[in-house]
Amino acid sequence: MKSSEFAGKFKSRYLWGNLAAMAAVVVLLCIGIKYGLDLYTHHGESIPIPNIVHRSYADAERILDDAGLQIQVTDTGYVKSLPPDCILAQSPDAGERVKAGRIVYVTINSPHTPTLVLPDIIDNSSLREAMAKLTAMGFKLGQPQYITGEKDWVYGVLVRGRHVVTGDRISVEDQVIIQVGNGLRDASDSVNYVDPVYPESHGDQSDMMEDFEEVTAPPSEPAPQVAPPSSVKPAAPVKEKKTE
Repeated sequence: MKSSEFAGKFKSRYLWGNLAAMAAVVVLLCIGIKYGLDLYTHHGESIPIPNIVHRSYADAERILDDAGLQIQVTDTGYVKSLPPDCILAQSPDAGERVKAGRIVYVTINSPHTPTLVLPDIIDNSSLREAMAKLTAMGFKLGQPQYITGEKDWVYGVLVRGRHVVTGDRISVEDQVIIQVGNGLRDASDSVNYVDPVYPESHGDQSDMMEDFEEVTAPPSEPAPQVAPPSSVKPAAPVKEKKTE
């Protein structure tokens, strides 16, 4: 292809018409996407969130549904003065503007009193350690009850007048009484020391010593017999004289 022919291609109306059509399609596509996203996302539209705190769950669900919003329970709490299933908190807060269909997360009041598990403090900690641990966990503590035992040592836990053990579930509304030692020893733990009693001795000390020597002295052995030496000759027999 000659250079003159190649340059002539750029003067063709067909080429410039195709380029113009392509540019128009791109512009229309961008405009369509922009307005389509605005319609899909409801750009510029917002709904104020109504206040549903302290409303019942049924009322809160109806109010949010009328406003084009949804509701979802994420947590439970407990307020003794409020009825069960009452809304305690909401997120987002009331008055914020959101788009239609937004989910409002709520915390409702539990119908049952929450309970806590008693930790291992009985015969395993001092009064100070037990009170710090129970307070941090949310237990309601009463005045400690002092009993006979090692000072400031935890011996038991009372709830409503009865003993509880490690692992029992206790209501947060119940008062926990810690039984702790007062540093005094029980009378049953004391030991009476009695001087030993020796038997009375009979007779004086000298008699006792003699008896002791007689008993403890070893028995006497007979003296050994010594054989006569063999060098000694026996005496000759004496002859008797005859008498006339």
